[in-house]
Amino acid sequence: MKHIRNIAIIAHVDHGKTTLVDQLLKQNRIFRENQVVRDRFLDSNDLERERGITILSKNISIPYGKYKINLIDTPGHADFGGEVERVLKMADGVLLLVDSFEGPMPQTRFVLAKALNLKLKPIVVINKIDRPDNRPVEVLNEIYDLFIELDADDEQLEFPVLYASGRNGWAVKDLNDKQKDLTPLLETIISYVPEPEQNKGTVQMQITTLDYNDYVGRIGIGRVFRGTLKKQMPLSIIKRDGTVNNVGIKQLLVFEGLERKEVTEVPTGEICAVVGVEDIDIGDTIADASNPEPMPVIAIDEPTISMNFTVNTSPFYGREGKYVTSRHLKERLYKELEHNVALRVEETSSPDTFKVSGRGVLHLSVLIENMRREGYEFAVGPPKVIYKEINGKKAEPIEILTIGLPNEYSGKIIELVGQRRGEMVKMEPKSNLLHLEFHIPSRGLMGLRNKVLNLTSGEGVMHHVFYQYEYFKGSITKRQNGVLISMHDGPATAYAINSLQDRGKFFIDPGEIVYRGQIVGEHNKENDIEVHVQRGKKLTNMRAAGSDKAVKITPAIKMTLEEILEYVREDELVEVTPKSLRMRKYYLDPLERKRVNLKKVPRTG
Repeated sequence: MKHIRNIAIIAHVDHGKTTLVDQLLKQNRIFRENQVVRDRFLDSNDLERERGITILSKNISIPYGKYKINLIDTPGHADFGGEVERVLKMADGVLLLVDSFEGPMPQTRFVLAKALNLKLKPIVVINKIDRPDNRPVEVLNEIYDLFIELDADDEQLEFPVLYASGRNGWAVKDLNDKQKDLTPLLETIISYVPEPEQNKGTVQMQITTLDYNDYVGRIGIGRVFRGTLKKQMPLSIIKRDGTVNNVGIKQLLVFEGLERKEVTEVPTGEICAVVGVEDIDIGDTIADASNPEPMPVIAIDEPTISMNFTVNTSPFYGREGKYVTSRHLKERLYKELEHNVALRVEETSSPDTFKVSGRGVLHLSVLIENMRREGYEFAVGPPKVIYKEINGKKAEPIEILTIGLPNEYSGKIIELVGQRRGEMVKMEPKSNLLHLEFHIPSRGLMGLRNKVLNLTSGEGVMHHVFYQYEYFKGSITKRQNGVLISMHDGPATAYAINSLQDRGKFFIDPGEIVYRGQIVGEHNKENDIEVHVQRGKKLTNMRAAGSDKAVKITPAIKMTLEEILEYVREDELVEVTPKSLRMRKYYLDPLERKRVNLKKVPRTG
């Protein structure tokens, strides 16, 4: 048995985790059989590659001499923080990756706090040292300050520091050392991260991640904390609620490079995958049937945002999607629950609508994007914050928001965040940028990213991470502008759009087929208006000079899925199909809309 080291890589989004792991794999010549060499091996799903973010935690191993290093690549975005928290249970050490310019960010603080609480040994890697605006000395001081703020003990404060360029594949212990390869990083892991403890007693394994395969069902991934797990031995599974059931294992798999290799037994400290145990869940303990002892329950983050998923009822129903009924929708949402632990699905009073709750807009939008790519067609309502009651008072989720921006835009941004009930807690210059930190209600973040980009001419960068629940902060003004609604069905004409351009901005191009009740643009004023975008030019046999001059139309605004979700109001829906994203009114008929609005208006006299 090789000596084992279990280490997780944690960092803020886009600080270079996956790229660094890529280089480790290439330098140790670990590739899948017959696989084309490509960048970002571990971002295996299309969505991860397109967005450049890690969504799912991945397990791989790197053989180095007589050692086996189990590496866990974790997501960096706050919406997937629950995933990070769980997988840290499998590790004995953490590789804390920090950008050599940005320094520690909110997600760095969040994941580091979890790692220090679990008494994991940290190794700090200051990455992207090849950036022209790097500032490694200041960043290292910021990291020390962060460790002290998080009450790290003396042993944790004596962490080794490496300087690296993940993209170019080198790491050094001193900035003056020769930049060669990543061997110094591997040597530091071997010497600093402890071997797993050899706990005496009967076998115990805790499930920290779930995988799913259509052929074998759920696959539980976790670490053996005690004893040796053998394929043929009688075992029990202990659920979160304490119930104990006898189980048998069909396959035991360990991680070898990028592959999973079948074995008959797994020793203490090794990370493995278990196949063939039905009804397996995050936090379950697999133990010896003769002595079923549970391990401490893993806490799973509570959702903070909910959305209603409903069947598509637009006139274009069933044109683009393969799965369109409420049965298809229900089956797919419940299948997602099998491995997406931070998600909740509840049935509502309507058989066609399901309330889906998650950690944030990104968490839910990744699910929506995956579903539309699989051929599903449905509609979703606007995201709503989940409120709680604390001491008899209404409380809401608060997030830590950080914005990096050029100095001249700071006044506008502070005012904007203040309007959304945000309170500034920190302001510090970083090189040529200003770094602002706020505590802001989750509902204040909806639609904020676009405004920040507009006000900073595209130079502002914002990140947020869940902080805590606090008492309700008061009302926040929603989207100020009304919308332009199509009056009829049919293709939009350039003539009609051109004549309506002074009314607002359009989301559609000439020739695009729209239906009555569809939102086709944003009105300049606060009220919604209906527009006739199908109107054609009346032709006569008389021609005035210049009457047919070329029509100049402002290009349509194209929004991403997250931007659309944050844009829609209470009485609007987002229609999601494999090929299109459309915004529409909940009630397509204008008379129905008026009737509902009249009921909402309080009568006087």
